[in-house]
Amino acid sequence: MVNASLILAAGANEPTAFGFDATGWVSIAMLALVAIVLWKKVPAMIAGSLDNKIAEISKQLTEAEALRKDAEALKSEYEAKLASAEREVADIRSRASAEADGLIEKAKADATALIGRRQQMAEDRIAAAEAGALADVRSAAAKAATDAAAVLIAAKHDAAADKALVDSAIASVTKA
Repeated sequence: MVNASLILAAGANEPTAFGFDATGWVSIAMLALVAIVLWKKVPAMIAGSLDNKIAEISKQLTEAEALRKDAEALKSEYEAKLASAEREVADIRSRASAEADGLIEKAKADATALIGRRQQMAEDRIAAAEAGALADVRSAAAKAATDAAAVLIAAKHDAAADKALVDSAIASVTKA
């Protein structure tokens, strides 16, 4: 406005319409615009739109909070399941280790028993072979003794001695 008054003072003419210059018409247009905006309740529509947007965002925040709580619950549940699984793995490992130790001990005992049985079987075979060899030696000795006795008897006994032996054997049988 200062510039406009300096120009007017300098004697310049400004165009006017119905007694209003450009500044007056701009002021009237602004007042008309503000009146129309208020008459059409644009601020209420803007406020309503903002309220709807706020309500929608609030609803989304509530849903997000519920989802976050659900996610935390699932996380806690899976952490508990993971801890349970880790305990179960540790239990399975300890049972497997104990079972493996038991199997090793059983295998050692079975091997010791097998060695004992095999050793006993070998000793039994050796004893049987010794008994068989001893029987063979005895049989061979008896055969040799029998053959020697037969040779001696044949050499020292004649038919008369045999007749006397047979008669004596028959006499002893008839007496009995």
